[in-house]
Amino acid sequence: MAGVSQELSDPLRPRRKGIYLLPNLLTTGCLFSGFYAVVAAIDKHFAHAGLAVFIAMVFDTLDVFTDRLTHTESAFGKEYDSLADMVAFGVAPAIVSYQWGVVRITEYGHSWGRFGWLACFFYAVAAALRLARFNARAPSADKRYFEGLPSPSAAAIVAAFVWFFADWHEPGLTGLVVAFAVTAIAGALMVSRFGYPSFKQFDLDKRVRFVYLLLVPLTFVLIAIDPPTMLLSVFGTYALSAPALWAGRRVRRLWRPVARS
Repeated sequence: MAGVSQELSDPLRPRRKGIYLLPNLLTTGCLFSGFYAVVAAIDKHFAHAGLAVFIAMVFDTLDVFTDRLTHTESAFGKEYDSLADMVAFGVAPAIVSYQWGVVRITEYGHSWGRFGWLACFFYAVAAALRLARFNARAPSADKRYFEGLPSPSAAAIVAAFVWFFADWHEPGLTGLVVAFAVTAIAGALMVSRFGYPSFKQFDLDKRVRFVYLLLVPLTFVLIAIDPPTMLLSVFGTYALSAPALWAGRRVRRLWRPVARS
């Protein structure tokens, strides 16, 4: 006991530090899913690679909710989560898209192949910039909105697109160009300044209409019937919603002077 009390009273002795187990295990699950997506893409199992990216999203979401419910947020956890997100939602989707299409598009010329890998690299860089900007502005940012498309949503679009066409063995030049264009556009939306709803302020205790409650199981049923199609539709709609709203506001502003005159 004397040794223990001496250790506690010694101000020069460094305190032992630890980490929270559950949230960091969930972050590790996110990291593993991203790593598996890369391995599956290298092995040409693109449907499994796309599914792995969505499993990484589940782990990432559970990690966020666990931090808030158990009040186990820490500086270590934030840094670890950001690194895991870069692997799962930055590197993995870029490699999945690259492995799926670059070999095929190179058959149409080296210039097309260069376009493919540059689109994938641009996506990876955009994801890194998006995460860095989010970390830098997190303390002062509006919690109701994300500035730019969140990296998990961008990863979902790329993964769902590849998963959707996983059995499309001969997509042709047009299909390959569309695939890499989708990858590049997802990257551009990440570094854009469009505002996307974050749903962080969603109140679970708030009363909602019964029809809204029915939408939740209906959505899961539709996803279970055809996962890649529904996931691509859901996240594609979310990604395009902010540019569409911005364009709508611009059109209304242009038409106001005409209507007044």
